[in-house]
Order: sequence, then structure tokens, then C-alpha cells
Amino acid sequence: MIACIDIGGTAIKVGVLDLQGKIVEKTSLEVNHDFNGLINSLVSFVEEAKQQYKVTGVSISSPGAVDSKTGMVNGSSAIPCIHGHNWKKIMGEATNLPISIENDANCAALAEVFNGSGQSFSDVLFLVCGTGLGGAIIHDGKIHHGKNLHGGEFGYMLMEERDGEFYNFSNVASTMSFVRKARAHFQDDSYDGIKVFEEATKGNEFCQNILDRFYLNLAKGIFNMQYFYDPEIILIGGAISQREDFIEKINEKIDYLLEKIEIAKVKPVLGACTHKGDANLIGALANFISEHQSNNLESK
Repeated sequence: MIACIDIGGTAIKVGVLDLQGKIVEKTSLEVNHDFNGLINSLVSFVEEAKQQYKVTGVSISSPGAVDSKTGMVNGSSAIPCIHGHNWKKIMGEATNLPISIENDANCAALAEVFNGSGQSFSDVLFLVCGTGLGGAIIHDGKIHHGKNLHGGEFGYMLMEERDGEFYNFSNVASTMSFVRKARAHFQDDSYDGIKVFEEATKGNEFCQNILDRFYLNLAKGIFNMQYFYDPEIILIGGAISQREDFIEKINEKIDYLLEKIEIAKVKPVLGACTHKGDANLIGALANFISEHQSNNLESK
């Protein structure tokens, strides 16, 4: 069994998983913004898990620029105290167990390759669409981190320039990209993604137009992703990806682009992610197994 930890901005999900990815036990912890207090709460979880299960390791999903080899978490996130520390060393010494740690978006991608929509593929791009756009690159079944640990940060791609202002992929194709437009237009901050879709379904022309533009911008970015990596499949996550017509709408816009750009012949293969709220826990497990695959985990 592996004790898995998913550090989030508003809560920390923790669970005990078997090596097939089954979640045997799951709960959540409050976020402690004092580093020592946070470590103490995580160590307490691991020690309690040890009393009930044969725990052979700990694996962590964390925001930020995670160096999975050294265990350092750099960059920034909604939990500033987690950055600048060697998690492998600290948690390893505190629990006397092997520790793995990986970026949260990378963990979500690993979950899909492990036992989700990407398990039949070795070269996969993963795009998560939410408040912003993030993602991951799976090359030969493993995460490609990049020299600066920014592999898969597709949200930074520059997409538009208007009057000297540059807009990246997150600016123009995240769920907040159309929510912001709706709030400004209707002068109503109660608008969220769900309300925009509801109003569009009712026939609201403005909401229909901003969603149409959202899908086009998303298709443009995905088109670029296809041509700079040429993956077997591009998987899309985030709550919006669970909409029944989501992939269909993007494909319609990709077909439109392929008609306009006649030299382009490769149409991206798209899929929605299988895992939802538990993706990072399952991905943390997958990362641990990959890192320690030469060891007989169950015999420890």
C-alpha cells in the first residue's frame, strides 16, 4: 500500500492506495500555512495509515515547479510555505519510508496513462482547462519535465496581440476567459461557467458568441500542440471536459481550421480524461511505482 497526498489550495486530499490504483481509504486535511504544522499533519496521516495497512511508501502531488529527482518544490502557488523545501528529505526522515513527489498536473496526466484514457498510448499531451490552462507531456510513457521544469505549461503559449498587448493560451481559452467577458458585459459577477452555458442554451446570443470564440481559441491552441509534438492523443481534463458535447465542439473548430489552413493535414485525436477528483492521488501512486519499479514494494 502507498500513502498518497494531494496538496491543493483549499484542501489536502490523502488516501491509501493499492498498487493497482484502488483507493482503499480516502479523507481530506485542512491546509496549514505554517510549514512545520503542515508537515506534522501529513506525518500524522502516514503514521495512522501505517497502523492499519502495510504502507511501503509515500507519494505526493504538489503544485509548483517540482523537481521530482531531488524532491525540491520551487516556483509559487496558493500555499507559499511549501516552496523552497526538500520534501523527499524531510518526509523521508519523518516517516522512514521512500518518498516520491511530482507536480499536480503531471500527476493528473500520469493517472490517465496508468489506468485512464491514455493507458493504451505512450506519447500523450495532457491539457487541463479550468481557471487557467495547464498540462503535461508524456513521452514514452513518462513525464517530460523540461530543463526548467516547465514542460507542458501550455497556458503560456502566446496566442494573440491586440494594440501592443499580448495574450496567452490561458487568457483566451480557459473557462475564465469567457466568464470574464460575461461578467463585464452583463455587469454581473454571479456569472460562472455553468451560468454562461445555461444562458447560451436559452438562446442568449452574447453567451453563444463568447462560447463559440472560446472553442475556436481552444482549437487553435490544440492545433499548435499537435504540430509541435505530434502525439498519439491529446487528453483534456477539468470540469468542463465532462460536458457531453465538449470534444465534439472542439473537433468542429479543428475541422474549420484545417479547411482554412490547407497545408495542414493532421487532425489531432482528442479524448476526455477518465479521472476526476481522484486523479492526483492515482497519479501520485503511478509516479511512485515508476520511480521505485525496480523495488519489490510489497516486500518492504
